[in-house]
Amino acid sequence: MSDTPFGFGLPPEEPENGDEGKKKDPAGGGQGSGGGPANPFGFGFPGAGGPGGGADNPFAAMFGSLNPADLGAAFQQLGQMLSYEGGPVNWDMAKQIARQTVSQGTQDGTKDSSVGPAERAAVEEAVRLADLWLDDATSLPSGAGTAVAWSRAEWVEATLPAWQQLVDPVAERVGVAMGDVLPEEMQAVAGPLIGMMRSMGGAMFGQQIGQAVGVLAGEVVGSTDIGLPLGPARKAALLPLNIEAFGKDLGVPKDEIRLYLALREAAHQRLFAHVPWLRSHLFGAVEGYARGIKVDTSKLEDVVGQFDPAHPEQVQEALQQGMFQPEETPEQKAALARLETALALVEGWVDAVVHNAARNRLTSADALRETLRRRRASGGPAEQTFATLIGLQLRPRRLRDASRLWASLTDARGVDGRDGLWAHPDMLPTATDLDDPDGFVHREQLDFSELDKMLGEAAEGRDGDDTDS
Repeated sequence: MSDTPFGFGLPPEEPENGDEGKKKDPAGGGQGSGGGPANPFGFGFPGAGGPGGGADNPFAAMFGSLNPADLGAAFQQLGQMLSYEGGPVNWDMAKQIARQTVSQGTQDGTKDSSVGPAERAAVEEAVRLADLWLDDATSLPSGAGTAVAWSRAEWVEATLPAWQQLVDPVAERVGVAMGDVLPEEMQAVAGPLIGMMRSMGGAMFGQQIGQAVGVLAGEVVGSTDIGLPLGPARKAALLPLNIEAFGKDLGVPKDEIRLYLALREAAHQRLFAHVPWLRSHLFGAVEGYARGIKVDTSKLEDVVGQFDPAHPEQVQEALQQGMFQPEETPEQKAALARLETALALVEGWVDAVVHNAARNRLTSADALRETLRRRRASGGPAEQTFATLIGLQLRPRRLRDASRLWASLTDARGVDGRDGLWAHPDMLPTATDLDDPDGFVHREQLDFSELDKMLGEAAEGRDGDDTDS
């Protein structure tokens, strides 16, 4: 996994073929005429570095020395090169760069390839068997209408809509911040410039997210690796090429690894298919947390002010330090707790259910469970990418706490009693309950079914009164 926030910039490994190196620039550029790296945004700033270069404000440094005619020319050039007028992220660019990254292969030299008939059949059979096993471990029925085997490129195509929903709230805040760093006296007359800066932000995010998603495509094994439904509803998906890489040094038969991962994927699908409020709850928690993220405008000013079109890698180095600073407010802390708890409850439930389904059927179940737990606890690729894309660092400790709580609930209340808690979000354990699972397990839980029935009857009564009137 790249250490670069958002995976900004080009992949670290340059190919030996020089012509291929020129193709890395998604805008079609390669090396500049002077041998240095090309400008990733495809434009220059006439007059930059002139007498105004020492000004405190970066935009004064960039544009302060320009006369009106030069400034108009700069606006025109920027408008031509940055014509993107969509949302806060240029998702067309993100998709293009993600596909490019996938085509270049992973660091171990593994190239993406189409999934053959035998692999597709193996995945379909694994998901079918996994669903049979899960019938004994959960009261939620099958949620996988279809089972598919994806290549890495297919994973990129299928998950980009979910990434858009996750990332756009944060990217919007960065876009606004980029306009805010203009000097106050310029903001009133620089509407076009603000729009161009937001287009620049959209291009920047498109590059960063495309690179990150492309790298992640080489590491994930399914569509639910981060506990969120990234793929289409009711479609259980596995990536045979990445499953093979995952099990390379484990000493476990390939069929058992595939089946165990199919159990996890199918368990996620059951949860998201039959808990109708869960998807919006999770994505809403992400958006709620994103609203409280503060962009470090001083760092943004430094990045913009020091931007040298001949050395775009300097922007990459500056952004490695990160721009997101969660505000230490009670509201933001509560939003973080809600999000972490929701993700932990999903992952903990899947961990507990899969363990119950596999422990007496797969000899490698315990070893595979611990391998996946360690992968998450060590800040695995999925967690790292999730953190860099939305400015959130998950706490894997909560995942183990949640798994223990769900296991205790199974022992105390049975499968039906445990799974019944998903009927209403207010019935689920809280962050405090994860600290005291025994207290939650033995506490009398509220039954919201009668409340929902009463509310429904009241609503029908009001409708009847309206009709009578």
